[in-house]
Amino acid sequence: MLLTATGAGARAHGAADPKPVVTLSQKQAGKGGEVTVSGRNWRPETLLMMLVCGQSAPARGVIGGTNSCANADGRAVTTDKKGAFSKKLPVAEPPVPCPCVVHVATVTGEQALAEAVFVVAGHPVAALPKESGSGKLAVLAATRLEGDSGLLTWFGAPASRRLVFTVGNLGSAPVKDPVFRVGTAHGVYAAQWEERQWRGTVEPGRKARIELPVELTAGAHGDYQISLKYGTKVLAEQPWGVGRPWGVTLFWILLCLVVPAAVFRIGMAIVDKVRPRSAHAAGRRSFPRTGATVRFPKLRRAPVPAAGPAPPTSTTTAALPWFTPDSAPPEHRPTTKGHS
Repeated sequence: MLLTATGAGARAHGAADPKPVVTLSQKQAGKGGEVTVSGRNWRPETLLMMLVCGQSAPARGVIGGTNSCANADGRAVTTDKKGAFSKKLPVAEPPVPCPCVVHVATVTGEQALAEAVFVVAGHPVAALPKESGSGKLAVLAATRLEGDSGLLTWFGAPASRRLVFTVGNLGSAPVKDPVFRVGTAHGVYAAQWEERQWRGTVEPGRKARIELPVELTAGAHGDYQISLKYGTKVLAEQPWGVGRPWGVTLFWILLCLVVPAAVFRIGMAIVDKVRPRSAHAAGRRSFPRTGATVRFPKLRRAPVPAAGPAPPTSTTTAALPWFTPDSAPPEHRPTTKGHS
C-alpha cells in the first residue's frame, strides 16, 4: 500500500506546473527499519534531502524546522532527467514526539518541499501546538551585517558576520521561536538556504531585534547576496563584498620560490659529492702545515770604500766566515831571478 502526500510549501508553484509528490512504500515502521521513498514532478537533476521529522503534519509543515528532524540519519538523493527518484531511508526516532512525516526538500536552487505522513512505531506521540490566531512578521528597519574579518580570514579562513535586523509583529497572535531562512548567493548561482531559529517571542504590535549568524565557505571571496526569508516571503536582501585572501596567494608565491631554490642547492651538493676528481687535482700532494720556522743566516756585505786616493798595493785578505786570520794562506810575492 502506498501513502501519498503533497507538501504545503509546493503550492507556491503556478497552476500549470505539477506539484512535487512523495510516496512511501509503507506508512509505519520501527526504529532500525527502512522505508523506500519515491517522488515525481521535481526539477530534473536536483539534489534533495530526505528526513524523518517529528511534531509535523503536511498541512502545517515541520514545526520547529529541521531541529525537529533526525538529521544524522537523513539521506541525499538526486532526481533523474524526468524529475523522479527512489531511495531507501533508514527509520530513526526524531528528537521530538510524533505525529511524524518524511520530509523531502531541495538543497540547491528554488525551494520546493513535500511531506508524507509516517508513523515511527514505539515513538511517543503528542498533540501539535494549537494555532492561536495569525502572527505576521515584517522587517521594520534596514538589515545590516556586523562583525569584522580577522587575520585568519586573510589566509583563507571562513568569513563570518551577523545579520542584524528589527522585526515587528503585525498580526493578532504572538510569534514564538520563529524559524528564518538565510540564503547566500554568489554571482549567477542560486542561493543556498539554511534554517536559523531565533529563540524568543514577538508579541502582537511589538518589535524585536534579531541577530542571525552568517558564514561563508573557506577561501570564499567576491560579491555575495544575503537574503532573509520567513515562511515563503523574502523579507530583506543585503549585499556583502568579501575581499580576496591574499595571504594564500603570498604563501604560494613564497612556496614557488623557496622550494626550487632548496632543490637546486641539494642537487648541487649531491653533484659535488659524486662527480669524479680530475687527474691534475689527484696528483697534487698536500703537505701539512707546521708551526716550525726555518731561519737562514744573514750575509754581510763588505763596506764600500769612500772616494779618495787609491788603496795601497798591499791588500789584506777579507775575513771570510769559514777562514780565520791564522789559517789564511801566506802571501806569495813574485821574485826576480838573480836577486837575493
